[in-house]
Amino acid sequence: MPRSPSPAPEDPVEQFDVSILDRDFRLAVPASERPLLEEAVRMVDERMREIRDSGKIAGMDRIAVMTALQIANELVTLSASSGKDKGAADNLKRIRKLNGQLEEELKRQENLF
Repeated sequence: MPRSPSPAPEDPVEQFDVSILDRDFRLAVPASERPLLEEAVRMVDERMREIRDSGKIAGMDRIAVMTALQIANELVTLSASSGKDKGAADNLKRIRKLNGQLEEELKRQENLF
């Protein structure tokens, strides 16, 4: 996955703590992107809780994979329906960047346990 350029000096990186499915994570993001990441965290947490509460899937890793697949499917569907829409392409890049950041943090957190 291509890495995005470093944030501009006027956009400092902030660290903040989040909770997803009752697990705590520390994330770092440019200040201007924090609201988007917070919304992504809420969306992932809500979706993971729905999947867990359905009782059909057990285990944090399986719940996370199913959540990722559902969100990716929605993204692919939106991308296909919007064609070559520049806004959709920009949103896709942002989502991929945020997803990469979340994946890195999840890997780091896994190493703590």
